[in-house]
Amino acid sequence: MHDFAFVFAGFAVGLVVGLTGVGGGSLMTPLLIFFFGVKPHLAIGTDLLFAAFTKMGGTVSLARARIVDWKIVGQTAAGSIPAALATLYALHLLGPASPAAHAVMTTTLGIALLLTASATLYKAVYGKAAPRHIDAAALGAATQARHWALPVLFGAVIGAMVTITSVGAGAIGVIVLMLLYPALPLPRIVAADIAHAVPLTLVAGLGHASIGSVDWVLLAKLLVGSLPGIWLGARLVTRTPDRWIRSLLSVLLAYAGVKLIAI
Repeated sequence: MHDFAFVFAGFAVGLVVGLTGVGGGSLMTPLLIFFFGVKPHLAIGTDLLFAAFTKMGGTVSLARARIVDWKIVGQTAAGSIPAALATLYALHLLGPASPAAHAVMTTTLGIALLLTASATLYKAVYGKAAPRHIDAAALGAATQARHWALPVLFGAVIGAMVTITSVGAGAIGVIVLMLLYPALPLPRIVAADIAHAVPLTLVAGLGHASIGSVDWVLLAKLLVGSLPGIWLGARLVTRTPDRWIRSLLSVLLAYAGVKLIAI
């Protein structure tokens, strides 16, 4: 019965991700900690690989559609991957299952969920105002950040946050990219964010696996449910009130964030 519950949780999170694009980590990690009683380090490590596998398919389809700006992905990864490796080394020294590590993880996760809730609500209210199309001639200028170092710096912050919490590569990443590249159409911003999340969550997830913070059996159960959930959500997305779903999600994420900080 417990096995079916994990599969259903994977399906439910996959469905929401397919409907809204909100990162699975912001939903799956608190669900594993609060509902299933999974230890924070195992929930975070397992969810990182869960995110990597679920976003690989999306990245392939976006790359085929030629809307991934690899220059932006490379710049942000130049900051996020080294930061993820440095954070993994710090977790290894601290001990991922230690009380001190759990305290850092739950508090940082709570803050990340509150930021994600704010970003999700912002997208629900103001997301429609972002540009959705751009001329080919203007694309080169649109992919230039306000300063060359900003994407690398942003990537480093996201890399550390994602490695500690498994949260941050989704809604927070999209909002920051919108600020760094204001002239870039929203579909290209989302595509760059998803494509960047794959190597980041894969490196962070494999790093967690190397220090014993991944439950492989649990990961398999979650993926069995999530892949059909994402498929269904992507097909229902045009028939659902996206703004209302995002607003409700922001409230749930804020509640989970406050609860984690209060632990």
